[in-house]
Amino acid sequence: MTARTTPPRAGVRGFRVGDGPRLVEAWRRSAPADPITPDRFRSLVLLDANFDPEGLRVAVDGDRVVGAAYAVRRLTPLAGTDLEPEQGWIPFFFVHPAARGRGLGRRLLTEALDWLHGHGRIRVDFSSYTPHYVLPGLDAETYPEAAGLLGSLGFRTQYEAAAMDRGLVGYRLPEEVARQAEELTARGHRFGTPSDDDLVDLVALAGDHFNADWARAIRGCLAAGTPLDRIVVVRDPAGRLVGWAMHGAYDSADERFGPFGVLEEMRGTGLGKVLLHLVLERMRARGAHSAWFLWTGERSPAGHLYRAAGFRTTRVFRVLRREAAR
Repeated sequence: MTARTTPPRAGVRGFRVGDGPRLVEAWRRSAPADPITPDRFRSLVLLDANFDPEGLRVAVDGDRVVGAAYAVRRLTPLAGTDLEPEQGWIPFFFVHPAARGRGLGRRLLTEALDWLHGHGRIRVDFSSYTPHYVLPGLDAETYPEAAGLLGSLGFRTQYEAAAMDRGLVGYRLPEEVARQAEELTARGHRFGTPSDDDLVDLVALAGDHFNADWARAIRGCLAAGTPLDRIVVVRDPAGRLVGWAMHGAYDSADERFGPFGVLEEMRGTGLGKVLLHLVLERMRARGAHSAWFLWTGERSPAGHLYRAAGFRTTRVFRVLRREAAR
């Protein structure tokens, strides 16, 4: 009798009933820097209107889940009627530590890419899928092996997104910001918590001038019961709603700041700085110990504004893209 010297080959298939708990546990063991809970997995993946069980490629070894790669394409539009027929996404993949070194990650990703290509998707992004991205992109510092694998499969960096945090213990509204708010108010700008009627303009501002996912997030969190006092809006002297800032919009995370925006023609007036600090003040009043968010350009105007307000970069994510032949 010859002893087996190589481990058995894991099988890869689509998601099946009963996989969820084992998949969540394998994820937690595989990516301890970014664990997930059953309720987040349910809301981000299983209840997504675009979820297709065959797109979630699951690696199994006996009765154990040892890896997964999630491929998704639009079955319902994010806004309007655009199904982005050439676009696909891979929001996440992982391999259990005990199953690494056998080519399983490459196999999972290749099957995910083949599945997307079979549905006509010739452009695939990792991992900036909306509305339910897990992370903005790849943290190559935390996951260098994943960076190498994605690069070998043709993924190239499109841009980088910075996650930032700042402590709020001891925070107080800076005097210069309080003076700036008074000056802007004296000129006719009005800051405050939106009324129900203001929400029509707020959702339109977010969707028309920023992106549809922000409008969806605002509408969704408020419909789910997020209080209006998590938002500060500003109207200009003519009564036009020109900016807002908020917290608690995503996953009921009260310390998560954003989304936040000011009309382009109103930037440089101090409105953004005042909105940012008014929301930080409210967050501290609610007992928040920190404020954080996942996505901004480090060298963008918003990035400079956040740094001036005391935020510091905690992680950098690469948004990656792979272009396939038609």
